[in-house]
Amino acid sequence: MRLSRQCSRTACSGGAIATLTYDYSDQTAVLGPLATYAEPHTYDLCVVHAEGLTVPRGWDVIRLATEFVDPGPTQDDLLALADAVREAGRPRQGSGAVAAVGARSEAEMNGTIETGRRGHLRILRDR
Repeated sequence: MRLSRQCSRTACSGGAIATLTYDYSDQTAVLGPLATYAEPHTYDLCVVHAEGLTVPRGWDVIRLATEFVDPGPTQDDLLALADAVREAGRPRQGSGAVAAVGARSEAEMNGTIETGRRGHLRILRDR
């Protein structure tokens, strides 16, 4: 699916298109395409900040991509999203009833009775 993360720079609301990683021991900054997952020690940058990146004097910059563009969703992304929506909309048969019975017996063992349900939340009262 499309990665919709924002730029890590303060007060920038641009969409992230590149990931910046530092290697302090080698004094190297690596700028590449947007990583699939956000990692704790990386920075996601928008196109403005990725192209205008500067590093401290004496550091090297490795640019894994020369042009940063937002590719947008692909046909596979759209199909995966449509499949996920269809799956979420299907009524659950069997497994929901079993889970509810198991939850009730657990609640009854704790001295409470289920009096209502709203989505995935249960309303319990003491006996």
